[in-house]
Amino acid sequence: MDIHELINRHFESIGWDIEPHNLYDPIAYTLEAGGKRIRPTLVLMACRLFGGDVEKALMPATAIEVFHNFTLLHDDVMDNADTRRKRMTVHKKWDVNTAILSGDAMMIKAYQFLENVPADKLPAALSLFSRTAIEVCEGQQYDVDFERRDDVTIEEYYRMIRLKTAVLLAGSLKLGAILADAPADDADALYDFGIAIGIAFQLRDDYLDVYGDERTFGKKIGGDILCGKRTFLLINALKNGSVSQRQTICQLLKNGGIPAEEKIAAVTAIYDSLDMPKVCADAMEEYYSRAMQALSRITDKDDAEKAPFVEFARSLMGRTE
Repeated sequence: MDIHELINRHFESIGWDIEPHNLYDPIAYTLEAGGKRIRPTLVLMACRLFGGDVEKALMPATAIEVFHNFTLLHDDVMDNADTRRKRMTVHKKWDVNTAILSGDAMMIKAYQFLENVPADKLPAALSLFSRTAIEVCEGQQYDVDFERRDDVTIEEYYRMIRLKTAVLLAGSLKLGAILADAPADDADALYDFGIAIGIAFQLRDDYLDVYGDERTFGKKIGGDILCGKRTFLLINALKNGSVSQRQTICQLLKNGGIPAEEKIAAVTAIYDSLDMPKVCADAMEEYYSRAMQALSRITDKDDAEKAPFVEFARSLMGRTE
């Protein structure tokens, strides 16, 4: 059976019709939205690559996806986001307190799903999961801290997105490798592949927030600009723009009285003048290359066996060629 079909059937089989409904209904609502379910897919892909039983990897993969969606619930509250995956966010459909508590419950449920890992692999799986979870929280805190700073460096940005975004993709891959008893070096190579492609993925997300199509992006365009998020584009503009451009950006971000569309258009115009789409594309290409280099370290698997990972990376980058 196709991995995506296997995952979707599995998630449909999980029952969330539990009391109290105001705790579990928002969880069901969040998971029903689906999304690409990238992270559980990576768990199963890695498990299959090394000859593991993908059926037995479903519950640990569920732990990863439930944890990921917990972070989205709280992230939406912190960003005061209206939509997620083309639907109302939980804190807008219910309220902030419900979103916080349902998110908390999701994190705990993630650990309960992880309890299904075989006993001989559980210590390694728990260690990886817990380290990844706290790193995601650290990345989110850096993201919040950076909103109050105009001097965030590119190096700080890369550290932040490595923690906030990339480690969960990398951890998903390594978890699948652990479940299949993969050699440690190969598991580490997959982890490094995940880090590199995760950074490229976040760079693309930064780009799409400004230049994407709202109908396919699933979120309002320009949301990062309105929130003052220190994205790759903004940090580069503050670093490489003229004195006048830097001053304009800072004034726009700090002035809450400017209409949203006007603010987005003004910042985007500065990005255009600095050729930010190309700068971002070049950075994405660099990390895509790093991902391919990491994948090449797995020498006992042929190109056909590693092809799903190459295809995954290409699709994540929006590549068609």
